[in-house]
Amino acid sequence: MDDRDIELRHLRYFIAVAEELHFGRAANRLHLAQPPLSQQIRKLEEILGYPLFLRTSRAVKLTAAGEVFLERARRTLRNVHEDLAEARSIGNGDLGFLRVGFIGSAMLTPLPAMLGQYRRLYPKVQLQLSEFHTSSIIQSLGRGILDAGFLRDGGSSEALHVEPLFSEPFVAVLPHTHPLATRKVISAAQLRDEPFVFFSPAAGSLAYNKTISLCEEHGFRPHVVQEAPQWLTILALVGAGLGVSIAPACVRRIAEPNIVCPSLRGAHVTSDIELAYRSTEDRAVVHAFANIARTNFHRKPTRSR
Repeated sequence: MDDRDIELRHLRYFIAVAEELHFGRAANRLHLAQPPLSQQIRKLEEILGYPLFLRTSRAVKLTAAGEVFLERARRTLRNVHEDLAEARSIGNGDLGFLRVGFIGSAMLTPLPAMLGQYRRLYPKVQLQLSEFHTSSIIQSLGRGILDAGFLRDGGSSEALHVEPLFSEPFVAVLPHTHPLATRKVISAAQLRDEPFVFFSPAAGSLAYNKTISLCEEHGFRPHVVQEAPQWLTILALVGAGLGVSIAPACVRRIAEPNIVCPSLRGAHVTSDIELAYRSTEDRAVVHAFANIARTNFHRKPTRSR
């Protein structure tokens, strides 16, 4: 007989007889009649080409080959059970490798708490976090470098599933010495003649256009005298007197005492933090991550695929 004729049930039957050293008790344990059990053990011995048991009218004992095979059979079944458990865990999103990109300002939203909860709920997932601009996250998702990403005003895409998680208003960013610094609310129109410190449109075109639109509503485009890659840098430059800016309200959390952030009167455009992943994504690890994100950002969770 071919080794391929061995089935897992042969190993279970053999282990039961080897542990009981009695065919009757082993048959009861397996909920089988004794003759079929004896027949399957003989078939296993024929496949191996060696006897596994010494049988007498009074006792059943393992042969030397049987003792070695018992250890191997137990290991084989244990490996099968572990492999099945691992496959189920991967199917449930409990195991795997997850590469997530995020924009820096998202760390001023519920995102850090969400990531902490995900780590506690899915400790066996290898989570790799990388900070990028929105445009870079979108490109990396499309190229398969990232599995999911948190964007700011990334907008729609045929290749990506993009959903808003968090919306916040825009605020003005002024040095504390500015004439408008004592106001809690100002109009973007009052910044018409001011020099602006701003991020590059290459970082995210929709986010850039949204912010510019707040000025265009009042008939002007901001005069940008300095670009910077991060909001922390922009705030520091504004505080140093290089100009003013308009930013998502979350920057108030990192504003130094030399910065004030009054609200913008009549500004109906909001800045949106969005979750993105490939439209064709079918892995449970990504969908489980997305559901945790929705829950933490107070969005309705959906069923993992």
